[in-house]
Amino acid sequence: MTQSQETIVEQQFGPQADAYVRSPVHAAGEDLDALEAIVRRHAPAHALDLGAGGGHVAYRLAPHAGAVTASDLSTEMMAAVAATAREKRLANIRTQAAPAEQLPFTDAMFDFLACRFSIHHWRDMEAGLREARRVLRAGCPAVFIDVVSPGAPALDTHLQAVELLRDPSHVRDYSAAEWYAALGRAGFAVRAIRNFRLRMDYPSWVERMRTSPAHREAIRSLQDAASATVSTHFAIEPDGSFTLDTALFEAVAV
Repeated sequence: MTQSQETIVEQQFGPQADAYVRSPVHAAGEDLDALEAIVRRHAPAHALDLGAGGGHVAYRLAPHAGAVTASDLSTEMMAAVAATAREKRLANIRTQAAPAEQLPFTDAMFDFLACRFSIHHWRDMEAGLREARRVLRAGCPAVFIDVVSPGAPALDTHLQAVELLRDPSHVRDYSAAEWYAALGRAGFAVRAIRNFRLRMDYPSWVERMRTSPAHREAIRSLQDAASATVSTHFAIEPDGSFTLDTALFEAVAV
């Protein structure tokens, strides 16, 4: 039976909501610190955490914003975020379950937008970015953070293959060039980009997505067969742990 991309995402992430709330990879990082510094500088009245997942962006936005809306496709994720916000006494966070490509918000409703580690799951990146631009007031900042493809064909093929084997809801890790072009078409101007490297601990990486034994074996097979160029770039370790390229795009709605 065929399923929609939204259904696959919900099935993958809904049951793992608590795991993503607790995930050290998602709860901390240089990129998240950089994002908090940006939102602190702008002190928005109403910020949107788009594709909120475990809510870690929303928790960082909340102390510096009048109100924060965390939006994600997964209703279970949103329930977990709402519960965690209450535990953290962040009373200015509200949640809304919705696909990025069809947001239930009015035009120019927000004056700050952040999106972290979400777009590589979206069914339609360009449609989601257009919606992001629609709900953000002109002249206001947006910060997009995600895994980025190195661009070189051999590196890109390896990255997309292991990502999809690990998680069937994966769509694509886009290159920096693809990001720049897509953001421009959606009505954003990129003001700055910061690059980071993120180590993925293989055991927790596959456990978090409940990757099947067959797919785990396939991932390890691809890693073992990787060329020296691929193995070096991703710093593949004996146990399968490796390092990803990530980027923070600081943009403005034009």
